[in-house]
Amino acid sequence: MAFTFANHAGRAVLVDGDSFHDLEALSGGAVPSDPAAALAHGDKFHDLQKKTAGRPPEGRIDVTQLGAPSPAPQKVFGIGLNYKTHAAESKMDVPDNPVVFAKFSSCICAPNSNVELRSNGVDYEGEIVVIIGKGGRDIDRIDAWNHVFGITAGQDVSDRPVQMASKPPHFDLGKSFDTFGPIGPVAVSPDALPDRDVIAIKCLVNGEERQNDTSANLIFGIPFLIEYLSHITTLHTGDVIFTGTPAGVGAAQKKLLRDGDVITTTIDGVGTMTNTCVRVADHNLPLVKKA
Repeated sequence: MAFTFANHAGRAVLVDGDSFHDLEALSGGAVPSDPAAALAHGDKFHDLQKKTAGRPPEGRIDVTQLGAPSPAPQKVFGIGLNYKTHAAESKMDVPDNPVVFAKFSSCICAPNSNVELRSNGVDYEGEIVVIIGKGGRDIDRIDAWNHVFGITAGQDVSDRPVQMASKPPHFDLGKSFDTFGPIGPVAVSPDALPDRDVIAIKCLVNGEERQNDTSANLIFGIPFLIEYLSHITTLHTGDVIFTGTPAGVGAAQKKLLRDGDVITTTIDGVGTMTNTCVRVADHNLPLVKKA
């Protein structure tokens, strides 16, 4: 049975409609309450989801209490230019190999967290996010879905001035500010999706649709990305892959984020994240010039 996992008030739970079942209680203590630790027991979740039928839940989901479904990943990967339409709007060539960068794990935050702005050049990037379940190295793409714990929504928020501060650009810093990696609201097992190979994503800002696409249009699909990355570095339970953003980012439309803007990111079969932008400071980066 497909499952829906959430980090609710700092505890690992399975979701049933608008209610939740505490995994530690549901499993008789076999699954720890800590959401990050619970991910290692994902092979039990299909059977545990069945046990929720007719069981009184511990409570109702409070969206304000939802945390990141993988709150402490060892590694967070971003994939750049992974939709042809986004490469075109960025006036860049379609890559022959995945454009991979790191997002520091400290940027990962709750699905309804505020996004903290420090410049007028911050951009949204709605993305389908993969959470690794069973880790491994040299994973074959044929087996890749067996290593996926769940699918969730994410925003690869990007400070363009920092991203472009040097030549060539450095993607990692500009995409790793605190609060620049909200993910959630839940993680669903791939078999919970209508079609795991055609996952629909939509991003709105202040109610205006900016992005609308599906994973069928990824240049490098999810199985390929898992194969590619695992041939370089061992993937561990809880690792996160931001699979790339479709066309419609703010930089291309000259619609970058401002204080008070509300970003709404929806993935069919997963749910919706809502993030409010809050201006907290201005850049005050030291400039280093050659002597």
